[in-house]
Amino acid sequence: MHIRKQRLLTPGPTPLLPRALHAMMASDIHHRTQDFIKLYPQVLADLKEVYGTQGDVLITVSSGTGALEASISNFFSEGDTIVICSAGKFGERWVDLAKAYRLNAVVLTAPYGAVVAPERVEQALRENPAAKGVAFQASETSTGAAHDVQAIAEITKKTGALCIVDAITGLGTMKLDIDGWGLDIVVGGSQKAFMIPPGLAFVSVSEKAWAQNAGAKLPRLYFDLKREKKMADKGESAWTPNVSLILALAESLKYIKSLGMDKLIENAQLLALGTRSAVTALGLELFAPHSPSSSVTAVKAPQGMDSGEIVKGFRNHFGSIIANGQGTMKGQIFRIAHLGYFDFADLFAVIAELELILHSKGIPVEFGKGVAAVQKVYAEAAFKPASV
Repeated sequence: MHIRKQRLLTPGPTPLLPRALHAMMASDIHHRTQDFIKLYPQVLADLKEVYGTQGDVLITVSSGTGALEASISNFFSEGDTIVICSAGKFGERWVDLAKAYRLNAVVLTAPYGAVVAPERVEQALRENPAAKGVAFQASETSTGAAHDVQAIAEITKKTGALCIVDAITGLGTMKLDIDGWGLDIVVGGSQKAFMIPPGLAFVSVSEKAWAQNAGAKLPRLYFDLKREKKMADKGESAWTPNVSLILALAESLKYIKSLGMDKLIENAQLLALGTRSAVTALGLELFAPHSPSSSVTAVKAPQGMDSGEIVKGFRNHFGSIIANGQGTMKGQIFRIAHLGYFDFADLFAVIAELELILHSKGIPVEFGKGVAAVQKVYAEAAFKPASV
C-alpha cells in the first residue's frame, strides 16, 4: 500500500506500448534525409492497412482536434451547410468548428448519454439537399455512448454529402468498414488505441472527399491536406514532423498488425463488457446503457456522491487515473477506458480498487462480486470448451 504505480485508465492518453517508447530514443533523425524517407512511407502504408482503407491516410502533427479542423477547412467553403450530430462534449466541438469557419450548421442534438438516431440524419439531409457533409462521433467519449456509424454512413452515401467521422476513440475499439460503408473522412489520434503519446492525428480521405476538396475555398495553410498528400507521395511530410512519435507509431503499427485489428477491437469490447458487468453487479448504474461504447464506460456516481470523490479515491489510494465527467456531467459520472495497452489483469485490479473505494465511502459492497463478474467474462471468452 506504500508503493503505488501510476496506472493510466483514461480514454486518452492511454497506457503506452513499451517497445514504442523504446523506439522514441532513436529520434535523432533529420526529417529531410534518406533515413526518414525510408521510414515514413512504410508508416503511412501500415497506417492505411490498420485503418483498412484503399484511400489516402495522412498524418498531422497535432492533437485529434487539429485533424478535425482539417476535416472542415479542406472540404468546405464559407456558408456551406453541414449536418452535425451533437450528443456530448465532442459533438459540441464539431459545432464550434463549424461556427469558426462560418458554415451553416444544422445541429441534431441528443441528451448526454444518448445518441442521434440515423433517421434524424436522413430527415435532415432530405430537408437540406445541398448539405456538403455529415459530421459525428463514432464513440462519444464524454458520455460512453456510440453512434450507429454504419447506418448513418449508408444514409449519407446516397447523397452528395461527405460522411465525416471523429473516430479518435472509435478506431481500435469498434468495427469501421471505411471503404465498404462509405466513410469519407475518418479521424484518429495517437494517444488512444494506437498506444503512443499525444501529438499525432490521422485522417483518411476518400476520392469523394478529394473531389469536394477541389472546389473548397476555406483558408488553410498548416493543415492543407492536399499539400500533405503531395509531400507524402514523395515519402516526406509537408512540415517538420514529430520524428520521435513517428518512430513510436511505426512500432505500434507493427504490433497492431501482428495482433490483428479485429483482435484489438475484440480486446476493447471484452474489457467494456467486463466493466459493464462488474459495475452493474456492484449496484451502480451505467450512464449510456442503450448504446454503450467499447472505448470507455461511463458510470453514474452513487446517489448523493460527487463522482470526483471516486476519481480522487483511485488516484490517492492506488495511483490509478480515471476520468471524471465532462461539461455538465462533471461530478455526475466517472469513466473507465478500455483502449491502449490495457488487458484483463489491469481490469481485475481496477474493479477491485473500485470495490474498496466504494467501501471506504460507506457504500455497501460485497468484496469480489465485481471482480467475479469480470472473471466470468474472461473465462467465457478465453476458456471455451474443447469440441468433442
